[in-house]
Amino acid sequence: MSEQVLPSGEQWTIRHGEHEAVVTEVGATLRSYTYAGRPVIVGSPQDAPALHARGTVLIPWVNRIRDGHYTFDGTERQLALSEPARHNALHGLVQWLPWSPVRVEDDRVTLRARLHPQQGWDWTLDLRLDYRLDDDGLTVTPTVTNVGDATAPLGVGAHPYLTVGEDRVDDLEIRCPAASYVAVDPDRLLLADDTVAASLRPVEGTPQDLRDAVVGDRDLDTAMTGLTADDDGRWRITIAHGGRSTTLWADADAFPWTQVYTGHDLPEGYARTSGLAVEPLTAAPDAFRTGEDVVRLDPGRAWSASWGLTPR
Repeated sequence: MSEQVLPSGEQWTIRHGEHEAVVTEVGATLRSYTYAGRPVIVGSPQDAPALHARGTVLIPWVNRIRDGHYTFDGTERQLALSEPARHNALHGLVQWLPWSPVRVEDDRVTLRARLHPQQGWDWTLDLRLDYRLDDDGLTVTPTVTNVGDATAPLGVGAHPYLTVGEDRVDDLEIRCPAASYVAVDPDRLLLADDTVAASLRPVEGTPQDLRDAVVGDRDLDTAMTGLTADDDGRWRITIAHGGRSTTLWADADAFPWTQVYTGHDLPEGYARTSGLAVEPLTAAPDAFRTGEDVVRLDPGRAWSASWGLTPR
């Protein structure tokens, strides 16, 4: 009888002190992360695919592309519609790729994969994802190298659902230092205007003002920018409840955007009860179509930056 293969593939567990994280072969997904025995993220069981993009990597674009259609360097391209109900291409192309280990240590694992050309995507990228634990928590470093012969468009992000053990995200206090958000149409969650710049709105006086707030009954699936960085060049978003906190940080220059999602429209059993998604992102929705904040990755060049999680 052959050995059973898990839907999420091989699992790698890393530990440092009271920190423990599990990363999977499928999608290089952060399936779980605990500190002192309590969850820092809400992930997926090992015997199921990554549900609702939990802990997944967003490459080579982030968020949504309207109708999956974009033009880059004068050539039109049509991606498969991975969000058919809204007629969008969603979350990039690597969530279901198999990744292989290049470094496995007690407190660190580095995985690699290659993204080949396919429908609507004409470039070859080598991908590495490094997960490392230390006293402060988890540091995640994606590295993307263009190994083809033409400049490629690129967006990079991640999709963790943060938790401090709350019953509902409504209970969470949140500090998100974003000054602006992107207005979207409610049906497709795409830009309200033709460009990101035209769709930006100040958070002041709106439900999107999360600079010092309680989530409460807000329904958020919101891209935000104007994130104030600390002296170390990182912005930080912190959720707290019951004397516990989880902070997501990111290199501000590389990740000028975040998406905050309350999970209000998830299926029963998950809606508002399975963590608050806080996503470090290089760009806003529909960036491939508008061209705003798209990284142009020339042949032979690499892009790399870090984000991480600090539980307390």
